[in-house]
Amino acid sequence: MRTAYSVETVRAAERALMARLPEGALMQRAAAGLAAACAGLLGRVSGSRVVLLVGSGDNGGDALYAGARLARRGAGVTAVLLAPGRTHAAGLAALRRAGGRTVTADRGEEAIARARLVVDGIVGIGGKGGLRPDAARLAEAVARSGAAVVAVDLPSGVDADTGEVRGAALRADLTVTFGAYKPGLLVDPAREYAGVVRFVGIGIEPPPADAVLQALQHADVARLLPAPEAESDKYRRGVVGIAAGSARYPGAAVLAVSGALRGGAGAVRYVGPAGDTVLARFPETLVSDAGPAKAGRVQAWVTGPGAGDDAATVAEVLATDVPVLLDADGLRLADPDTVRGRTAPTLMTPHAGEAAALLGVRREEVEAARLAAVRELAARYRATVLLKGSTTLVAGPGGGPVRANPTGTPWLATAGSGDVLSGLAGSLLAAGLDPLDAGSAAAYLHGLAGRFAAQGAPVGAHDVAARIPEAWRSVRG
Repeated sequence: MRTAYSVETVRAAERALMARLPEGALMQRAAAGLAAACAGLLGRVSGSRVVLLVGSGDNGGDALYAGARLARRGAGVTAVLLAPGRTHAAGLAALRRAGGRTVTADRGEEAIARARLVVDGIVGIGGKGGLRPDAARLAEAVARSGAAVVAVDLPSGVDADTGEVRGAALRADLTVTFGAYKPGLLVDPAREYAGVVRFVGIGIEPPPADAVLQALQHADVARLLPAPEAESDKYRRGVVGIAAGSARYPGAAVLAVSGALRGGAGAVRYVGPAGDTVLARFPETLVSDAGPAKAGRVQAWVTGPGAGDDAATVAEVLATDVPVLLDADGLRLADPDTVRGRTAPTLMTPHAGEAAALLGVRREEVEAARLAAVRELAARYRATVLLKGSTTLVAGPGGGPVRANPTGTPWLATAGSGDVLSGLAGSLLAAGLDPLDAGSAAAYLHGLAGRFAAQGAPVGAHDVAARIPEAWRSVRG
């Protein structure tokens, strides 16, 4: 599991370690890892032109010491000093001893234009807001140059704690982060600026209880997925109810059922007007026209996909005492006080537009501050919230670490994909997973299935559903 910590927690861990080490040892560890990553990206170091963008903080010191290491291996290294009077003195001396040269920011564009590699050491993890004008001008020059870009700890101009990008920021091909992941490296829009993220351990140990963000990996998801035992039957494995679809949107019901059938529960009950369409595609579905309350035993319900204006069915599902997944139209039709008052768990799965409507803000505000939005929704509705999008996030109602999903592909932005995800997550709820785990595991499998289905080409939601078993096998090994 990738675990991310706040800037405050990382700095406290750094201070604790530095108190036990010789002065400068921690920075030398970081610089060694940074230099190795730069050398790997260059391939041939000797003769390569490297430009360091150096601010006034420790990130600038890391860049200078790494530049000195590259200069000793034959690279031509130029440091562009954005704050000459406040540059890390020891790092600057090391670079000069190794044969590196320095220029001021007004000469930076000329150096960048000739560079093969640019090292971004402008702003550290404490930076807030976008880049200042001099730095923004250099970032534009870097973008024009075509040089490879390595960011020190995180790209300058992004917010380490929130993943927000409020103004100009530098885009990296590779970010070398030290000691602990920062939330901004795992959450868009900042994640998009980070490129490939390489972790370099430098010996700091933040307390696990202080984590603010988690990104599950294969092994973590494998431990969550249900597996039948010798004495299992379809009811012991869980039954998920799907109350979805309408005369206008029968396909939503079919797609939700398709995800549910591949989600680990033993059976799927369908309630709604699309029963004949569902049976024609999936004859194993248990179809009822009696309404959710009389459909038979279920361990979890999914409601909302393609529901149109059927508020009565949504209300009937919310009145049950089993976990409920609310999606699509269900998010709009559900009474907020009813959701907040439920004693059984609720999992809400909005995309950014739906989240914006629930919060009463513009969609752009949600997309710019995804972490804040998912936390606010979970707290406001006292529910677990899965916020779909370029970075899918899952937050519980009681606080604790938010889960950031690391799988997926832009090709998943296709009609019906969310219906498949809802069925899959609902099935995992019925199989016994709590909402945070069900949402996280479903997003992970759904993202993998999307990758397997797309392979660089457009796909439909039904293609994604069909590849869920392959994703499941991949995770379970």
